[in-house]
Amino acid sequence: MDLFEILFWLLTIMAISCALGVVLSRNPVNSVLFLIATFFSISGHYILMNAQFLAIVNIIVYAGAIMVLFLFVIMLMNLNADVEPQKSRLVQFAGIISGGILFLVILAALRDARTHGTLEREATDIGLIKNLGKTLFQNYVLPFEISSVLFLSAMIGAIVIGKKESVHPVVSERNPHQN
Repeated sequence: MDLFEILFWLLTIMAISCALGVVLSRNPVNSVLFLIATFFSISGHYILMNAQFLAIVNIIVYAGAIMVLFLFVIMLMNLNADVEPQKSRLVQFAGIISGGILFLVILAALRDARTHGTLEREATDIGLIKNLGKTLFQNYVLPFEISSVLFLSAMIGAIVIGKKESVHPVVSERNPHQN
């Protein structure tokens, strides 16, 4: 095993164990922290696949912005174990059935993976930001500019909708206090 395979299996074990931590943790804040660790390990997989742009976007968008949003929602909801309703037998039975089906799918995927061979490593430059920028600005300039105008109009619309209307009192020509 070389360094690539060691990193791949280390990141895979980290991703699976943190994903199990998300599902099995009883504390919602711990679940969010496990989910952040899962996103970081998935970003490591992206880097191994030479897709640095996806790795950075995954860290910034998912591990950064969305997880902060999840933490705020959890803190605002003020979840307590005393208030939570107890799970019925039907929900537990559905969870066991779903877990069994997931286990069968994983077994089928592992059996199929063994027939395809080992990991393939090719030196490709597909996921590099330089190539993404060249493709974006050479082949897709018009859709890129149209989407930028669309985003600009959406921002202007959000500002217009969010802005409070100024209330001006209607000034009548005749003041009732004057005689």
